[in-house]
Amino acid sequence: MISRTSSLFSRLVAVLALVLAVGAALLLVAAWASARLAADEAYDRLLVGAALQIAETIASDGRAISVDPPFSAFETLALSPRDRIYYKVVDPSDHLLTGDADLRIPVDRARLAAGPLLLDGEHRGLAVRAVVTGRYVPDATQAGFAAVVVAQTREARSSLTRALTIKASLMVLAMSALALGAVAVAVRGALRPLTAIEGVLAARGPNDLQPLGLAAPQEIHLLVASIDHFMGRLSGHVAVMKRFIADAAHQIRTPLTALTAQLDLLSDETDEGRRRDQLARIRARMAELGHLTNQLLNHAMVIHRARTAAFDPVDVAGLARRTLIDAVQTAGDRAVDIGYEGPDEAVTIPGDAIALREALANLIHNALKHGAPGRLTVRVGRERGRVVLAVEDDGPGIPASDWTRVREPFQAATGGTVGSGLGLSIAAEVAAAHGGEMRFESHSERGFCVVLSLPDGEERP
Repeated sequence: MISRTSSLFSRLVAVLALVLAVGAALLLVAAWASARLAADEAYDRLLVGAALQIAETIASDGRAISVDPPFSAFETLALSPRDRIYYKVVDPSDHLLTGDADLRIPVDRARLAAGPLLLDGEHRGLAVRAVVTGRYVPDATQAGFAAVVVAQTREARSSLTRALTIKASLMVLAMSALALGAVAVAVRGALRPLTAIEGVLAARGPNDLQPLGLAAPQEIHLLVASIDHFMGRLSGHVAVMKRFIADAAHQIRTPLTALTAQLDLLSDETDEGRRRDQLARIRARMAELGHLTNQLLNHAMVIHRARTAAFDPVDVAGLARRTLIDAVQTAGDRAVDIGYEGPDEAVTIPGDAIALREALANLIHNALKHGAPGRLTVRVGRERGRVVLAVEDDGPGIPASDWTRVREPFQAATGGTVGSGLGLSIAAEVAAAHGGEMRFESHSERGFCVVLSLPDGEERP
């Protein structure tokens, strides 16, 4: 059972919403910083203007330095009524000329000649923005820069920063909401082809293994192609299974019917001699049925392995010798000269050892059962970049007119003894699964030969 997880739509929207939220947070921080900078720039101009106006009134008569702060200087700063203004003017000797003596904004005299200096500070427990500027007094008893310090609390700046930030935040939140809605619509549209695939598959019957036949966007084209490929493979497997079941039912039904009839005759037979004859025929029929059942199972195994088994290096020379040794007992009491011709060293090809052994065993079994009155030889060799496995006997062989037909299942050669007609079919299918072929050769001087020609590995794509 497939466990259900959260939907792709929910996960995609959640991830994109998180990205938008992080982006919105960064934009809000940037908006606050920009608003604070804009507020400082606006009020700093007023602050510097007021300090310069006070500095313009600093004068000296040669004995004393005087200053008369103009009303207009404080009038411009009064545009922010909630803020408090502090100032002081000191002479070149840092003696207070006018203003707040406790205003502790530091004065860097080495920096006064460079123009107004803006800095943040604190006065009487309040955060202030201050400007320090100087005016050179040449004709005083001690020439030098008189310093003007003007400080303003930050209430108006904070208020302006807050107003600008709120406006920017509302715009960012509105744009984020619109973007999230657009993302949800886009994701829903992007997932629509998957919904279509789900609908097509859900509407199908259990035996409908046809390709989906859907036009898919590039991003899921491979998915649709993979599903169609899987459908094709599954359809092929089902077709093979149906063919096997039909063939097996047809082939087994006839001997079972004959066996049942023979058992009926045996039950009514009173003559002891005829009973022994009927028992012998029943045993022979049972042996044929057992052989047919094995052939059917081997055929199914070969078909299955041709579609699923991975190839490994196989020493076909060793495999041929071992298979031939196992097949010697099949000859029974017949005086058949069984031999092997081929190299002693390994002849390796990529293949399925089980299927190759089954194919060769069937060829040897056919040669012993339907031919080979006195000689059977298994040969291993090479020809034109291929490895050949040949089973040769001195029997009459298969008529050339039957060479094509006997490759099909349940097609025995005409004029031969009774058989299942599967041995040559199994060998032909194994050869085809290895990219090779099965062929027949008839030589008047040596007899009949069935050859499996297999790629040696370099030829195989």
